Amino acid sequence: MKDQWNATDVPDQSGRVAVITGGGAGLGYELALVLAGRGAHVVLAVRDTTKGKDASERITAAHPHAQVTVQELDLASQQSVKDAAAAIISTHPQIDLLINNAGVMFPPKTVTEDGFELQFATNHLGHFALTGLLLGQMLPVEGSRVVTVSSLAHKVRAAINFQDLQSENEYSPSAAYAQSKLANLLFTYELNNRLTAQTNSMTIAVAAHPGGANTNLTRHTPSKLRWIQDLAARFMFQSADMGALPILRAATDPNVEGGQYYGPSGFMEQRGHPVVVKSSAKSHEEGLRRQLWEVSEGLTAVSYPV
Repeated sequence: MKDQWNATDVPDQSGRVAVITGGGAGLGYELALVLAGRGAHVVLAVRDTTKGKDASERITAAHPHAQVTVQELDLASQQSVKDAAAAIISTHPQIDLLINNAGVMFPPKTVTEDGFELQFATNHLGHFALTGLLLGQMLPVEGSRVVTVSSLAHKVRAAINFQDLQSENEYSPSAAYAQSKLANLLFTYELNNRLTAQTNSMTIAVAAHPGGANTNLTRHTPSKLRWIQDLAARFMFQSADMGALPILRAATDPNVEGGQYYGPSGFMEQRGHPVVVKSSAKSHEEGLRRQLWEVSEGLTAVSYPV
């Protein structure tokens, strides 16, 4: 596989439909810009539709023939996820690519309308439900992929705390974030395993992480840690368009295989061109994958067609 893979290596996407959560800013915007420029019909699934429309206008200004639509989606609300999925399905009976990109990091403790801790609700449960609801439109589509964005932070969390999944007894912003990012990988590997066992499935599940990317995701970083973040951003982090490359490769490279994990090739996977990287041993534990899947189905009331 090419070591210096970049955005110019994204193959033609004409005729493909790509749904990107959080496509209005940061990594999501960079993904949408490239995919729309290659001919995909991009659906920006965003919480703030004003920002989504602004992103759509900037994309079409750069690529006048681009097809971009905006869909309201609040991943922290299970009702919003269900409404968004129904709207997307009504317009796009066939979906080629779902990129589970949106996320929140280190917010003050917040409980959603469904009673879930905000980071776990947004980063994992919202994407779990959305994928399950859209998967039926993807299974018969040749070359379709579910790409879920994780983080190096997943290695910080040793396990999923099923005894206090919603951080009701104790809340640590960093620990809750790490747990949600570990959940992203457990979900990806279990989903790909189920897709592989589905004889009529043409879909694969892949994961990626951006390394250190300069985006607004870090806006909730506690003030006492911001100086460390600023140093990292100055000396280690890379631009958002470079951070998007592992996700783009996972989404479009024809050599990608289900269950792979992509990240930057450089020092500590913080920056560089995208390559296959390794996730923690914990993220591959079958028992943990299955337990999280069953709990997630119960919490979201979404059953998968695989």
